Amino acid sequence: MLPILSHNHQPPLKEKTDTPALSEHFTHLHEKFYWYLLTERRLARNTVAAYSADIAGFLAFLLASGVESCTDVDLALIHRYLENARKKRLSHRTNARRISALKVFFVFLGEEHMVDSNPFFAVDLPKSGRTLPKALTVDEVDRLLVPASPPRPIGLRNTAMIYLLYSTGLRVSELVQLPLISCNLNACFVRVLGKGDKERLVPFGEAAKNHLQRYLREGRPSILGSKRSNALFVTARGKAMTRARFWQILKEIAAAAGISKNISPHMLRHSFATHLLARGADLRSVQMMLGHADISTTQIYTHIDHDRLKTVHKKFHPRG
Repeated sequence: MLPILSHNHQPPLKEKTDTPALSEHFTHLHEKFYWYLLTERRLARNTVAAYSADIAGFLAFLLASGVESCTDVDLALIHRYLENARKKRLSHRTNARRISALKVFFVFLGEEHMVDSNPFFAVDLPKSGRTLPKALTVDEVDRLLVPASPPRPIGLRNTAMIYLLYSTGLRVSELVQLPLISCNLNACFVRVLGKGDKERLVPFGEAAKNHLQRYLREGRPSILGSKRSNALFVTARGKAMTRARFWQILKEIAAAAGISKNISPHMLRHSFATHLLARGADLRSVQMMLGHADISTTQIYTHIDHDRLKTVHKKFHPRG
C-alpha cells in the first residue's frame, strides 16, 4: 500500500483499496517508485496513480510466477505477462500505458542500480488504432451555449463554465480546479496549471468574458452566501465544482438542447481544437492552448479536418 506521507509540492494520492498484496521487498520498491514519479518525474496525478497501479499489478504477477527479484525479469517472462493481459481483453490503450509504465519502472531500477538493463526497451507499444476524437458541430455548440431562462445563479455558473470550456479547450480537471485569481477578465486570459504542473496562459473570447463577468457579479456571491472559497466555480456547499458533477450538468443541458450525442466535457475540448483548425488556426498555437507537450498529439485534429475535406470533395467535386 502507498504510504500516508506529506510532501511539499504535491500531496500523496488516495490509496487504492484493490492494491494487491506484495512482499516486503516489492512493497518498498513500489513505494520508492511512487515517490520517484511524483517528485522526480513530476508526472500528472492521474498518471502517477495509473502507473503506480500498473507496477503493483506487475509485481504481484512476478510473485505469482515465483519471481522475487526484478533482476530475474527477462523477455520470456514479459511475454507471459503480456499474454496474461491479452487474455483479460484489456484495451490497446491500457496495454500501451502498462508497457510505458514498466519502461519507466525499469529506468528507475537502473538509476537505483538494481538492474543492469531494461528488458522493456525491446517491447514495442501495441498498435492502438487510435480513433479520431468526436466533436460537436458549430450548430450543436450554439444550442449548448444558449443560457438558461430565467437566469438563476446556478444557471449563470453553468453557462459560464461551458462558455469558458469551449472558448479555451481546457481539460475538465483544469476547469474545475481553477482558482478565482487565475482569471484575468481585463486581458481575457486564464492561467492554467496543467499536466505535470506545467503552467500556461490561454486566451478566451468576449462572449466567455461577458458570461464570466455576470456569473462573478450575480451568480457566485449568491451561490456562496456567507461561505468563502478560493475556487472560481463553486457549489452551494462552498466547495469547488467536481468533474463528475459538471459532466452530469453538461449532459442535462445537452439533452435539453436536443443534442443526442453522448456528450462529455472532453468533447468540447475536441470541438475547440477542431473548429479552430477548420478556420485556419496554426497547429502550434492550438498545441500551446491545449497544453500538449508534443505536437504529434495535436496533429490528430488535422485528420478530422482532412476527413471533412474528403466529404466535401466527394459531395461537390464533379469527379468525386
